[in-house]
Amino acid sequence: MHRFFVPQIFGDVMTITGVDAKHISKVLRMTIGDELQIVSDDGVSALGKISYIDAVCVKVSDLQIIAESHEPKVKITLAQGLAKGEKMDFIIQKAVELGAVSIVPVTMEHSVVRLDGPKADKKVERWQKISESAAKQSKRDIIPQVQNVMSVKEMLAANDCATKIIAYECEDQTSLKAALKKASENEKINDLLLIIGPEGGISENELELARNAGAVPVSLGRRILRAETAGLVAMSAIFYESGDLGEY
Repeated sequence: MHRFFVPQIFGDVMTITGVDAKHISKVLRMTIGDELQIVSDDGVSALGKISYIDAVCVKVSDLQIIAESHEPKVKITLAQGLAKGEKMDFIIQKAVELGAVSIVPVTMEHSVVRLDGPKADKKVERWQKISESAAKQSKRDIIPQVQNVMSVKEMLAANDCATKIIAYECEDQTSLKAALKKASENEKINDLLLIIGPEGGISENELELARNAGAVPVSLGRRILRAETAGLVAMSAIFYESGDLGEY
């Protein structure tokens, strides 16, 4: 069933406007009486029926609150080193589908891509639209935020999560599983910052900055993963270890 995020506090009648209203009326060709799901600005998910529709406005009433949450227990912020081409689009889309609550595009020493100023703002705007689309498709209860493009130092200062993990290809002592087990034992598993490098990897200077901020370097296994693969593999493992994948 189609799901739409409505920038309005939950009430008896919810009003969808703009691009979503046009999509419902012109593309989906929905009519009065058809059912859809809405998520309000205050995080309420509900099933309702269309009571009014035209190309610029859709009103939804007869709302029934959906108690079941689609959000994972572990809130992951993915700090992703800027990747080239359309890889960032892919990473953001799949990270949102998996359950990330936020994504931070990070400029790193070995990043091929350099973004700043208006160019960076335009990219973030595009990525936020990708996040919204993926959130709708995957039935999320929130639209994950794509934060501004940051340096490693800025990202660490702006995201003070209880647990910080940095995937480092040269790490041969601590596995992701071991780091998660320790965090779980200390009851710090619910709020996690996952740092992933760009195509060129993470520099020793960036690793040291992360260590000093409390991040634990971990290995993701014996094989070297691409920039667009590593974060998604790590997120999947985190959600599996926390019991989120396959849980009903």
